[in-house]
Amino acid sequence: MDATPYLLVQLSDPHITQPGQLISGRVDTAAALRHAVERVLQIQPRPVAVLVSGDLVDAGHPAEYAQLRELLLPLVDAGLPLALLPGNHDARGPLQEAFAGLTNVHRGEPGAAAIQYALDLPGPLRLVVLDSLMPGRPEGGFDEARLAQAQSLLAERPSTPTLVAMHHPPHATGLAVMDGMALQHGLTGFEALIARHPQVQRVVCGHLHRMTLGRVAHAPSLSAPSTAHQVALDLAPDAPLAIALEPAGWLIHAWGPGLPLVSHLAHAGHPEVIPDL
Repeated sequence: MDATPYLLVQLSDPHITQPGQLISGRVDTAAALRHAVERVLQIQPRPVAVLVSGDLVDAGHPAEYAQLRELLLPLVDAGLPLALLPGNHDARGPLQEAFAGLTNVHRGEPGAAAIQYALDLPGPLRLVVLDSLMPGRPEGGFDEARLAQAQSLLAERPSTPTLVAMHHPPHATGLAVMDGMALQHGLTGFEALIARHPQVQRVVCGHLHRMTLGRVAHAPSLSAPSTAHQVALDLAPDAPLAIALEPAGWLIHAWGPGLPLVSHLAHAGHPEVIPDL
């Protein structure tokens, strides 16, 4: 039996700006995403898909999405399916319009009220993408319509192991400012949704610019670091929000014959690998 695992790469929070702009005058998010894409293309075994879990751009401007499209095109050209979802810095319309005409780029139904959909990956694993964006607000939420659509998506494959992806974390972290901008609306309904579906093996999100681990009902809830800048790790209740110029990173979710779904943290650097002789 072939024991080669299947891999889903999760990039998050690239915050692409308009060309030439830097975040806080320091962070070149375009260069950071370009490096991340180069690293993804080197991963072996070859990923089956790439998920980008929100805050794709910094201000929801069409020029930012144009640059994002250019930066992600090498993944598309390599034949890797892209699964996109919006974060609080995104705008649904410009996001969807920027990727029009590209095959294998998943961004929901154009013109829909929310970007929600499902992908059936080999292994098998089902990826269910949910939209927690509340335009004009930093925190996230699910209204009844989005929860009902999520219920329908999950009910389609009740026996298939499933990974649910969204932008806003549904778990508290102790990062006071970020917890105030987490999934604030519809959280009880979302927790009940996950509890009704034991096939959900992982909930993954972005937004926090850090890797954190929590739980929703029976499922571990995992946030990805940013491909660019991180949020400073300060657990004091009155800690201000601050950027930390720590190594960028992403998550690699692996599964396959004899391998239950497991998630790995990868850093953007090029570590020296010393064979154990």
